[in-house]
Amino acid sequence: QVQLVESGGGLVQAAGSLSVSCAASGSIFSINEWAWYRQAPGRQRELVAIITNDGSTNYADAVKGRFAISRDNAKNTIYLQMNSLKVEDTAVYYCYAAKRIRTFVISDYWGQGTQVTVSS
Repeated sequence: QVQLVESGGGLVQAAGSLSVSCAASGSIFSINEWAWYRQAPGRQRELVAIITNDGSTNYADAVKGRFAISRDNAKNTIYLQMNSLKVEDTAVYYCYAAKRIRTFVISDYWGQGTQVTVSS
């Protein structure tokens, strides 16, 4: 089992910055993919950014150039730095961890989510 606890959400003005964190514990040795998802009211949950154990990253088109995902292995923590925030970035942000073999997800875990609200 893997436990994920997000923190750092809040209210920020448009064009501002905010960072959210995800502290991981448990059997994290089995995890090879870490990600941030978000879900806005009335919308489906969507992928924001991914980082794999080899350091490779990928971003949704909507956040490319503005958001950055990173990982501190010593602290078992995943970060999402969000810059140039827009009102449409308002959502609950979820931390996600998966053990993946090729395209198959063997096991995956979700955090409880943290609210990010961007005001105009």
